[in-house]
Amino acid sequence: MPREIERQYKEILKQYVMQQTEKNLYAGQNFSRQLIKKNVAPEEVISVHKAALEEMFPELQTEVLHSFDFLIEMMIRYGLAHSEHQSLLQHQKELNVEIDLAANVQKTLLKTTIPQVAGLEIGLISVPARKMNGDYIYFLSDNHHNAGVAVADVIGKGIPAALCMSMIKYGMDSLQDASTDPKKVLDIINRIVEKGVNDDMFISMFYGRYNVEHSILTYASAGHEPALFYDAQKDEFSELHAKGLLLGVVPNVTYAQHDVKMETGDFVVMMTDGVTECRTDEGFIEQKIIASLIQSLHHESAQTIVDTVFKELEKMQNFELRDDFTLVIFKKTN
Repeated sequence: MPREIERQYKEILKQYVMQQTEKNLYAGQNFSRQLIKKNVAPEEVISVHKAALEEMFPELQTEVLHSFDFLIEMMIRYGLAHSEHQSLLQHQKELNVEIDLAANVQKTLLKTTIPQVAGLEIGLISVPARKMNGDYIYFLSDNHHNAGVAVADVIGKGIPAALCMSMIKYGMDSLQDASTDPKKVLDIINRIVEKGVNDDMFISMFYGRYNVEHSILTYASAGHEPALFYDAQKDEFSELHAKGLLLGVVPNVTYAQHDVKMETGDFVVMMTDGVTECRTDEGFIEQKIIASLIQSLHHESAQTIVDTVFKELEKMQNFELRDDFTLVIFKKTN
């Protein structure tokens, strides 16, 4: 500690000990700012404090003076730990700023527009478990005859997952024809992803295309969760299975393609595993419970169904999402 600072500290301490007024105490508080500016360590202040007491009270008990030696050693360790802790907090703050920025960029870049086609309602909800969303939805439509939707789930989280989704968007943006077969869509996206994705990063994807003229949903899957088809006349669900390898594994994959005819009131539920693998403290929520919940809402609009299902499943999980939650519904209205 600089000699002048040491002298001032001893004088302020002496004045307070002798008079103990608020003015003297306030002077000490103000002086602490000078100590910070001069980068004086806590243990140096304690050492000077001890020396000042020895000068003011020569007969002060030795045991009391020894306690300051103990305090000095403790402050040295505390200072190091405190400095490290503050450094970590600052690093965490900077990281959070970067993640917030990345999340905002992700929302902007991956924004998509829900198609408006005659006789079809589309409901969508996608809620990230954290700031970055590992699920991705992309709509492709001519707004007259066809409405397509890609539902993708990146096996991985954070910024690497967001970069993978940007590759999907790049591939989907290159598809100008909304009538493109789903198997062809998956083939194109797979080739793009395979060239740029890491070996430990995989993507599952379901692509469905609804044709207004024929009321047919044509679909294909790359290792994604099976969609559910609700038959309004039978009042029952069936799974829309389609075999296909995850995106990004190998460059050349032939994807299977299937059709399902839709009548008024029928709807197709497309989702990610954040829906099918919802779980409470007791275990996973059974799929039949989820299907029963959706079935009870079959008379509602597509958007009302997805919103209500999310709220109910969120409540079952004590409002704690463990995975990204994405649900899309195509419902034929006439």
